[in-house]
Amino acid sequence: MLLTDILQGINATIVGNSNIEIADLQFDSRKVHEGSLFVAQVGVHVDGHRYIDTAIERGATAIVCQNMPAKLVDTVCYIKVDNSDMTLGTMADNYYQHPSQGLRLVGITGTNGKTTTVTLLQRMFRKAGFHAGLISTIVNKIDEEEYPTCHTTPDALELNSLLRKMVDAGCEYCFMEVSSHAVAQGRIAGLTFAGGIFSNITHDHLDYHKTMQAYITAKKGFFDSLPREAFALVNIDDRNGMVMVQNCNATVKTYSLQRMADFRTRLIESTFQGLQLEINGREVWTRLVGRFNAYNLTAIYGTAVLCGIESDKALVLLSSLDAAEGRFEYVSGRGITAIVDYAHTPDALQNVLQTINDIRNPHQSLITVVGCGGDRDTTKRPEMAKIAVKMSDKIILTSDNPRTEDPEKILNDMENGLDQEEKWSVLRITDRRQAIHTACMIAKEGDIILVAGKGHEKYQEVNGVRSHFDDKEELHKFLNGDK
Repeated sequence: MLLTDILQGINATIVGNSNIEIADLQFDSRKVHEGSLFVAQVGVHVDGHRYIDTAIERGATAIVCQNMPAKLVDTVCYIKVDNSDMTLGTMADNYYQHPSQGLRLVGITGTNGKTTTVTLLQRMFRKAGFHAGLISTIVNKIDEEEYPTCHTTPDALELNSLLRKMVDAGCEYCFMEVSSHAVAQGRIAGLTFAGGIFSNITHDHLDYHKTMQAYITAKKGFFDSLPREAFALVNIDDRNGMVMVQNCNATVKTYSLQRMADFRTRLIESTFQGLQLEINGREVWTRLVGRFNAYNLTAIYGTAVLCGIESDKALVLLSSLDAAEGRFEYVSGRGITAIVDYAHTPDALQNVLQTINDIRNPHQSLITVVGCGGDRDTTKRPEMAKIAVKMSDKIILTSDNPRTEDPEKILNDMENGLDQEEKWSVLRITDRRQAIHTACMIAKEGDIILVAGKGHEKYQEVNGVRSHFDDKEELHKFLNGDK
């Protein structure tokens, strides 16, 4: 593709010949080859400007940068921009020929509920007979074909490449998680969304955003970018719901469990078998569990209706849905019920524990196994430990994904949220496998075990090394003797 075509809609200072063919776009100098365009991003940990010379040595014929190198190469075209991240998103959209315009792309942002919502939306629309794609924390999908994922929202190049594949495969819809990192880093720049959903904002990612206000602003940036033709569906029970859509060009719609809204749900009954809901005056039984899922299901219903599915059909489809992997999943054995959930924020942990406490009877003890990830927001660690102690009968603090951090330090941070009496009541078992085993050993018939934090993940990362680890497998092994 001609460089001039890739640069459509980009405000830049160009030095050199831009009327050249470009083989591909790269932001990793190790992947550059003859004819590549290399984008130097400032980055959080590494500044790509340091690798401009390397990229040229490997054959790059064009360089996008925020800071011009002191020495320019005559055979290379330099494109100076204000923001390399945003520019990469727009260039990727141009390079892959605007794939988001070839389908209806619906994104969801918020602290909790993103994965469940997009996963179930894709399943619902597939059941309704549509070709649909999915971009999520767990997996990316084109209809039923799966593609691995390593970020909540892929980088701009991978994202546009995936969307192009969806369009070429005949997809009419794509449902996508939009992380705050993705908005702040310009990964969604250049995309055309047909709709945006806001679930909630609670304490998370302050290691990256530093302040709650910066976190909220990043989320709001998604809605600021929605076109006039799109819809913005927001949870108005969250105090930041209407903040998200201030000065939003899209058509604003609301959903709620507590107040009047365009899509209003009343929770009639909540059991371990499912939820009885009344949505806009019509009752529906669903197999999902917990008040937090009543919110997710309301967002799913609202999105389906806004996308043109008739309301009665949307309710029928809603009643057929099962939970996303690693979200309130059951494992049982020896008369014990174990629940695996991805809850890794204070609010998510509280929601899951509250759901269990609302349903269990007084004779059932609740044993919670929980940890916190390493190299991530440290301020939520004491808060999560405090919530677990207050809402459980027995607590085992353990490792999650320590990554490059000392797991003992992480557990110390968690214990800092407890008073001395609470510390005495807590078991501290650093090895996650042993912690889960211990929970299974001390549980009696009828008791409930919650293993929180990793959910769908099939690995544990310790000292930067990933090894196979699956909470569900461990529970099956200890409760049912599986090998």
